[in-house]
Amino acid sequence: MSKKVHGPAFRKVLRPLRECLACRGKGLVSGVFHEMDCSACNASGWVCLETGESLPLAELVLQLNLKVHALRRELAEIDAALVGGAHQQYEQNNRRGAGGTNYTGD
Repeated sequence: MSKKVHGPAFRKVLRPLRECLACRGKGLVSGVFHEMDCSACNASGWVCLETGESLPLAELVLQLNLKVHALRRELAEIDAALVGGAHQQYEQNNRRGAGGTNYTGD
């Protein structure tokens, strides 16, 4: 049994998007003499995954903003995992020095 819901959702959720098939995600279609805005996706290059319909511009801006923030968070997590390198090895004790002390090669 589904719950009754009145009014808008408390939180906006990231809706799955896909590239527009008409313009192949470019937002422009080739006319006879010049390029024109794609009418299938409102010149954005993105449509709803489930329905294939274009999103209203206000909703599209919100969805792309949510997607950008999610990708930035993902990149920050990857960068945090890759932090290291020479300075990390320099500060760790490698027990290669005299008496098991840290040897840095300096």
